[in-house]
Amino acid sequence: MTAQYIMVVDDEPDIRQLVSEILEDEGYRVVTAENAAKAKELHRSRKPDLVLLDIWMPGQDGISLLKEWRENETLCCPVIMMSGHGTIETAVEATKLGAHDFIEKPLSMAKMLLTISNALRASQLEKENRGLRKQMVSSLEPVGGSQTMQRLREQAKRIAQHDSRVLLYGEPGTGKETFARYIHALSSRKNRPFVRAALAASKEAGSMSQLLFGREDQDKIQYGLLDEANGGVLFLAEIYELDQDTQTRLLHALKENRFMRVGSNEWVDMDITLMVSSSHDLLDDVRGGKFNEELYYLLNILPIMIPPLREHPEDVPELLNHYVDILTAQEGLPYRHISLAAQNFLRNHTWPGNIRELRNLVQRLLILGTETEVSLDEVEESVGTRIPVFSQEIGQIPESLFDMPLREAREQFEHDYLIYQLKQADGNVSKLADQVKMERTHLYRKMRSLNVDPKKYGR
Repeated sequence: MTAQYIMVVDDEPDIRQLVSEILEDEGYRVVTAENAAKAKELHRSRKPDLVLLDIWMPGQDGISLLKEWRENETLCCPVIMMSGHGTIETAVEATKLGAHDFIEKPLSMAKMLLTISNALRASQLEKENRGLRKQMVSSLEPVGGSQTMQRLREQAKRIAQHDSRVLLYGEPGTGKETFARYIHALSSRKNRPFVRAALAASKEAGSMSQLLFGREDQDKIQYGLLDEANGGVLFLAEIYELDQDTQTRLLHALKENRFMRVGSNEWVDMDITLMVSSSHDLLDDVRGGKFNEELYYLLNILPIMIPPLREHPEDVPELLNHYVDILTAQEGLPYRHISLAAQNFLRNHTWPGNIRELRNLVQRLLILGTETEVSLDEVEESVGTRIPVFSQEIGQIPESLFDMPLREAREQFEHDYLIYQLKQADGNVSKLADQVKMERTHLYRKMRSLNVDPKKYGR
């Protein structure tokens, strides 16, 4: 488990050293600051899990710093105030400003450790609750200000007024489940369960019929998803994965508005809104004999087509910022600003994995990046481009290079250039780095993005 990160802010070197040594012995990671300016610098570079903050310091005092963090909405963790001249009034003021607790100097190390432990535990519970709330809120409304997304949201609002079945079409990763949850949140069933089943995974796990309808074996009852979703919404992702037996059972359940568990002959009343999704036209499966035609028409009452991201690229910048905010808030990843040049480049990306690919890219950039700003070069390398390898000998620039867009031509040149240099260096990356005057970490990233394998060029 990653050690929790504590910042100790105190102008007295002896206290900083003593407290940091004790905390490190307890398994915490510790960083120290001698004044408010240093504390703010460290706070910007990495979000701490807890701050021990002295009140009386030269320059800006601890109370003022706490107040500044609160007013700037950057008070992101428990703050425990420390003072050798503490009064009840000071403690009350600090608490009103958002301090978790107040301890007096000279410090009792046992009391300090207990206070820290309690504060971290309370913070963890709050983060979990906040994460759940944010997850619920973030899933309510699909992100994007384009006309496409506005039209889809309006369509979802109209559908939510009717307790009817919904069929969502769209390529993988386009946000079909997000729209299903949005409709649920706007419907009369919003306070009832939303139960999701990924049928492709269920197919490998065992009987789909048992998963959906449950099972009865004498006096033993195994409840299924229909039981779990009763009164609410059942969302079946990739409905075409249902086997023929389960399709037939579901057809009868929808026609009768009740179902039987596997192994039972007793009816169970069913009160659900069924939403399903598919990444291709189900009518093709009907024509191919893979999907029950009657079931198809029962499901295809309110179809919604969710377009791929490449068809509404104007939403890319908003989606990028949305996932930066979500991942920094929910997963504690460091905040990074995606430059305008990088955003413009990503607007022109084809996004074969759609919004899911975009989210994964943002997560990768936040985890692997070291600078505050995400640059165009970093995004280009992270997205990666398959480089066509020319048949001509390295060192001869083909005429076709001049017919390429500038970025592709540059990438092709870099690809051939690195292969040439690798051959000169016998595949040794250290030598290559010296030859091309590049830092090795950046060089490895560049070679990966250009599909250049140094092992192929060693002797």
